[in-house]
Amino acid sequence: MGDTLERLWYTDSRPLAWLAPLAWLYGWLVNRRRRAYRNGRRPVHYSPLPVLVVGNITVGGTGKSPFTAWLVSHLQAKGWRPVILSRGYGAKPEHYPCLVGPDSDPAACGDEPVMLAQQTGVPVLVDPQRARSAAYVEREKLGDVLVCDDGLQHYALAKTLEFCIFDGARGVGNGALMPVGPLREPLERVRSVDFCLITGQPEHAVFRAGLPGGRQCHGVTLVPTVLRNLNSGEIQGLEWLSGRVVNGVAGIGNPARFFDTLNDLGARVIPHPFDDHHRFHADDLEFPHGPVVMTAKDGVKCRAIAGDDVWVLDVISRPDGALVAELDQQLEQPGKDRTHG
Repeated sequence: MGDTLERLWYTDSRPLAWLAPLAWLYGWLVNRRRRAYRNGRRPVHYSPLPVLVVGNITVGGTGKSPFTAWLVSHLQAKGWRPVILSRGYGAKPEHYPCLVGPDSDPAACGDEPVMLAQQTGVPVLVDPQRARSAAYVEREKLGDVLVCDDGLQHYALAKTLEFCIFDGARGVGNGALMPVGPLREPLERVRSVDFCLITGQPEHAVFRAGLPGGRQCHGVTLVPTVLRNLNSGEIQGLEWLSGRVVNGVAGIGNPARFFDTLNDLGARVIPHPFDDHHRFHADDLEFPHGPVVMTAKDGVKCRAIAGDDVWVLDVISRPDGALVAELDQQLEQPGKDRTHG
């Protein structure tokens, strides 16, 4: 159902326009909720620590997690001790907040939190109430800066900096609010974020027309690095893919982007898309011919069921130099916490 909706949303037309009354109601509820936090009718937690939020205003994958991993690495290089806060989609831990490590069970903690714990080595906390996670970090002195993976629509925790990420090709789809289109919030929301980012080339018409308020976008490149055997840990260079028939497996928000990446690296891809956050079983990875290549997010869920020829394509995020310079300048400004909206 999710994949079908996204195919309808990410077109130039609005085949679900008959649902416009629901989209209007959804937009009214979103604005009402945001005003409740702004006007003090709902409580907001103001952390003494900087709060950096990486998110989007559209449904589907835009490259948030790779950028979150880069941001954590950059903060560490500047001497910060970051802690990642995540809602943990599909997580069912025994208690909240749940401290996630590299060997945590993704079925209990969520796939993205475990992946980020493996990639960054920093503490990762899962809790749908991010303010509660923030208070835990402050109390236990786990770090000195909070990085929220997703959470642009989470207003109960005041934010220092917001990063809104778009996929360059898909943009805002048909530009309508859910359920007519893929927008979680009105496009005007970009006026209040600190950074607008685009992964890939800005092909969608919204970028040619210009974002509200004349917001400029920084470019972020997703760079494949190596192939890693999920079973043995063996590493292969990207040239290993050239001319090779592979079964591309992706249970992410935008599987087509992953398959395109494999094709660009010279592989002959047999695509096998799954729903985002799909819980894999062994027979999902059984194919008559060729190795399996999947994303790092899927890999954390498949370690226990992977055969000898299952590989992960590791990818890093590389933002443009202008973003890095502006970010460093912003981080030097004290006392900037506030609630957006």
